[in-house]
Amino acid sequence: MERTRVYVVEDQPHLLKNLVKVLGTFEELEVVGTSQDGEDAVEDIVRVRPQLVLLDLELPGLNGIQVTQRVKRRAPEVEILILTSFEDEQKVYEAIQAGASGYLVKRVGPEKIRSGIREVMEGGTVLEPIIARKFWNYFQSIQAKPPQKQENPWGLTPTEFDVLRFVAKGLSNAEVGHVMTMERRTVRTHLSHIYRKMGVNSHVEAVVLALRAGIVEL
Repeated sequence: MERTRVYVVEDQPHLLKNLVKVLGTFEELEVVGTSQDGEDAVEDIVRVRPQLVLLDLELPGLNGIQVTQRVKRRAPEVEILILTSFEDEQKVYEAIQAGASGYLVKRVGPEKIRSGIREVMEGGTVLEPIIARKFWNYFQSIQAKPPQKQENPWGLTPTEFDVLRFVAKGLSNAEVGHVMTMERRTVRTHLSHIYRKMGVNSHVEAVVLALRAGIVEL
């Protein structure tokens, strides 16, 4: 089995040690590096080229948003999953805008981190439901104009509409599959069709466009 190569950035030594220990218990994951400093992390990540970075926001040197921006600019293939204590919707917005593929708070358990990594590596976006709602509400609040209702501008099927609606509520691919009684890979197939029709590359971009068009509600 090919393992996912993970790099961990956390400035608190005991939390870093615990994270590395927990991740080491999952046979599909391999920790390939760690850092406690934002600036050092960028250089090391670019050199090591992990598949995914588990990243705190509050760091010495550069903060997590800045680290995300610089890593995505220099190594765009590296996925970023934020793991922090902040639930501030502005921070979520900034992280996603910078290129992060997910945002979890530190109180989540090991299995949630594990499933979050899997979700991101399968092309999904990870936002806890409560954070997702805050994020989309914040996104709507900073728009210059209210959404203009449009009638299915991308030709989405009813099933694709449902998938997009559940994604907007923060459900993972697996959770969407459970609610809609379909296999996980079927959800991924529907998402790939949605992305192609909408001309986007991620959950976040798809939901942002749908909100702007007024075709999904929170």
